[in-house]
Amino acid sequence: MLTISKRQRDAMIATCVRALPDEGCGLLVGSNDGVVDEVVPSENVAHSAKLYEIDSKLLLRTFRQAEDNGKEVIGVFHSHTHSDAYPSPTDVVQAPDPAWHYLLLSLRLVPTVLRSYAIVDGVINEEEVVVEEA
Repeated sequence: MLTISKRQRDAMIATCVRALPDEGCGLLVGSNDGVVDEVVPSENVAHSAKLYEIDSKLLLRTFRQAEDNGKEVIGVFHSHTHSDAYPSPTDVVQAPDPAWHYLLLSLRLVPTVLRSYAIVDGVINEEEVVVEEA
């Protein structure tokens, strides 16, 4: 299960909309129980509507800051501009950490569809996303 606030959800949607026509992306910082404390937007350095790549300097800085604050990077979010919120074959290949949450936002329809997955050894399992008020 992944727990986010409405403010974090809205920040992710805004990041992805601003990135159009490319996919938007960023990191999720929190605790290993799946509670997100911070959403860290990233430029999609791939500059692609079919692929995302987190800025490597931002990735390193976020890992260091999370560790300094007793937190960890627990996942990544990105958008699909014209398809469902389901991992593509490219997303599965790119999934770097089996412990991460892979949150996808589909911008194909309004309202935006948000879903999260665990991806372990190429196997995709959807997980519940809880959006809290505060």
